[in-house]
This record gives sequence, C-alpha cells and structure tokens, in this order.
Amino acid sequence: MSAAPVIAVDFDNTIVSYDSLIHGLALKGNLIEATVSKNKTAVRDRVRTLPDGERRWQEIQAAAYGKEMDQAQPAEGVQDFFSTCAKRNCRVYIVSHKTEYAAQDDGGTNLHSAAMDWMANHGFFNENGLGLSQDQVFFEDTRRAKLDRVNSLGCSHFIDDLEETFLEGSVSLAMEKILYAPHGAQRDLPGVKRAANWREVTGYVFNDVD
Repeated sequence: MSAAPVIAVDFDNTIVSYDSLIHGLALKGNLIEATVSKNKTAVRDRVRTLPDGERRWQEIQAAAYGKEMDQAQPAEGVQDFFSTCAKRNCRVYIVSHKTEYAAQDDGGTNLHSAAMDWMANHGFFNENGLGLSQDQVFFEDTRRAKLDRVNSLGCSHFIDDLEETFLEGSVSLAMEKILYAPHGAQRDLPGVKRAANWREVTGYVFNDVD
C-alpha cells in the first residue's frame, strides 16, 4: 500500500472564494458597474482603470481579507476535499503568503486572526469534520518563504491558484503540482496539472483521473 499523500494547500482564492465579496465591495463603493463579472480578476482589472485605481483595489483587498472576511465563502467543493483527506488519513497543511496586517487597512485588522477565525467558523478545526489542527496552518510574509515552508513539510502534493508560484521554480521537483484555476489559466505550465474545480483536484490527488 502506498503512503498517504501529504498535501500543502494555498489559502486565499484557493480555499476561500472572494469573488462575490469583492464584487459586492466594489459595487458598494461605486467603483464598478453591476455588469462586471463576479470574478476577482474582472473586478480588479476594472477598478485599476480608475484614477488612483491601484490604491482603491488594495483597499478592497484589505477589507475582503480583513474586516469583511467573515462574508467570504469556501470555494465550491473544497470542504468535500478536506473531508476526503481526513477520511483517508492524509496530512494536510495550509500554507499562505499573508502578512499580518494590510497597508491599506486603517482599522488595523489582524489578517492572520481573521483567516483563522474564518477557518474555525467553517469547520476546518472540527475533529468530527475537516479535522485540521491550528498547527497545520502557516502564514508567511513572502512568497519565497511560503515555498520554503512547503518544501520543508515533505509534501507529495501542492495546490495553489497563482501561476507565478509555480513559475519561480522553487518547488521541489518531486512534488505533484496542481494549479487551481476555476476561471481558466493564462498558459500551460510544464509539470503542473490544471484543475478547474475541487472535484478535479481530488481526482488528481487520489489518482482518480489522469
């Protein structure tokens, strides 16, 4: 019998979907039209066309990742994935590139605490549910530190939504790399599998699909 997978999963836009929340925040701020897709990238691209658009976009992100985080939703199917991992006795780590505070948040919300509270509220630390412990969650200040952490954990699989993460070439070659891309990807990445949803991620990890 082969060893159970050891899996590292990114947090923002991988476990958590901010699409509806960010769209709503931008609408509330009169920064986009209602016709803009409920898609983080579509909202970002529209807001950045405005005067001082980059700052406004960073303020939306700061609110979504901080004081409004409780309104964000789990990505469709992600809880089923974690439940499957728990049933199969897989070790799963959440490894996030996330600073403790956002520069554009005047309220000083602790982003790490907001993320941990969100996970607790959605059953990630429930022994009878998704089965993680808080010591399986890591927040790193830089992308490089995040990748170093993933490598140090001895993972067999790594799941992330950012193409740039895999382009850096810092992830162990022995690791199965999966790009979570619910809105499609800009390019094909050598040695990286692409999953449009968490059902496909589950299939790749447990060898149910090619």
